[in-house]
Amino acid sequence: MKLQPTIGLEIHAQLNTKSKMFCACKNDPDSEQPNVNICPICMAHPGTLPNPNQEAVYKVVKAGLALNCEIEKESKFDRKNYFYPDLPKGYQISQYDRPLCRKGYLLVNDQKIRITRIHLEEDSAKSIHKGNYSLVDYNRAGAPLMELVTEPDFKDGLTVEKFGRKLQRLWRYLGVSEANMEKAQMRVEVNISLSKTEKKGTKVEIKNLNSFRAAKEAIEYEIKRQKKVLQKEKEIQQETRGWTGKKTVSQRKKEEAADYRYFPDPDLPSIKLTDKKIKEIKSEIPELPEQKRIRFKKEYGISEEDIETFLNNKDLADYFEKAESQLKNWVDIKNIKEPDYQELVRLLVNYITSDLKGLLGKKSVTDSDFKITPENLAELISLIFDDKISSRVAKKVLKEMYKTGIDPSQYIEEKGLKKISGQGKLKEIAQKIISNNPEAVEDYRQGKEEAVKFLLGQIMRETKGKADPQQSREIIVNILKE
Repeated sequence: MKLQPTIGLEIHAQLNTKSKMFCACKNDPDSEQPNVNICPICMAHPGTLPNPNQEAVYKVVKAGLALNCEIEKESKFDRKNYFYPDLPKGYQISQYDRPLCRKGYLLVNDQKIRITRIHLEEDSAKSIHKGNYSLVDYNRAGAPLMELVTEPDFKDGLTVEKFGRKLQRLWRYLGVSEANMEKAQMRVEVNISLSKTEKKGTKVEIKNLNSFRAAKEAIEYEIKRQKKVLQKEKEIQQETRGWTGKKTVSQRKKEEAADYRYFPDPDLPSIKLTDKKIKEIKSEIPELPEQKRIRFKKEYGISEEDIETFLNNKDLADYFEKAESQLKNWVDIKNIKEPDYQELVRLLVNYITSDLKGLLGKKSVTDSDFKITPENLAELISLIFDDKISSRVAKKVLKEMYKTGIDPSQYIEEKGLKKISGQGKLKEIAQKIISNNPEAVEDYRQGKEEAVKFLLGQIMRETKGKADPQQSREIIVNILKE
């Protein structure tokens, strides 16, 4: 029996607005002090009235436009009724039949994943379980939450993972959400069913997956589980399941829309958007990842792997472009031709994506304590390219720049780190090294090429990495052949 999986997603993202969705409380759900960002409105005290956050509305519209959605010129808020201790009102303000955005799509590997809707709602509070009792932190209650619902266009977990990563990157480029899954700023829910006909099977929901890899693994497990159930000619139960990291487990019976008893919120007016406002929001959309991919390939000719690194780290990409702009000034002065310029750009990319990225770790080039300016990095790269310093010295200087923010040229001059080239000086050092290592000389005469590497290493050590490696090697070989 061949069973075809049908998979759809519901993805929530916390919007990074200054205040909450319906009150003026600070939108800081990560506050370490519990229950400080609360007020009578978000705590649902009697007689209080919600006031919609305009910034949140515009951010959802911006997200919808970037995802090719139709924007509703008049949408509304609804009450979604269900009881949990983390919902102070006993209902959630959400959107049901008239959401802000409809009928969009996102391309993943040339497959058009259709987006049913993107709507705006408020987040719930945070429950903290302690042994046999639970506590509730209401800092997050009422925070603006964007929910994106896809059509059931997925057939496997890998495509889901790619879609999620691409969407997360888009949110960050748009500046609508940090979308940090470790902080629960982005949460994925999977709806999955199996069927042997075109008619869809019974839907099972997997809730609150906290990483795209977890979503992929949960889908792969759930497909296997449902196959086993159907092969035994049993029925799949419509339910909500959780993911333990190894398997899905039943949590509760799945609710239908009717169970939530949606109705328009009588305290909130409809949201009206003019063509002028939609056009204004669209004009604020920055260069998006796929546009950047095309431009980087055309302008810089760098590898797909390096482009992907920059696409995944917008701050690093912006830093690279600033440094490259500084290099162009140096290129003009030196009258460097196109082939050499491409080599110079590749050198810059290599130092940013390997050495600098390694120094940064989880930090960003936008952090206040990051000391290497794009100008100084460009200067360091020009010194390497101009053969003024060796790569070994360059790495040492870069580390010092990271620690103290020093000017590379000044530091190199003060410490005497310029590359030692010139036959006379290098030959003098090489002769000294060879004289002090007769065993290596004997090894070379017996045909052991490793002896040359050893002697070269000794020269680099003697000169603290300042010797020109290529010239030094040639001089060593010439002396040994005499």
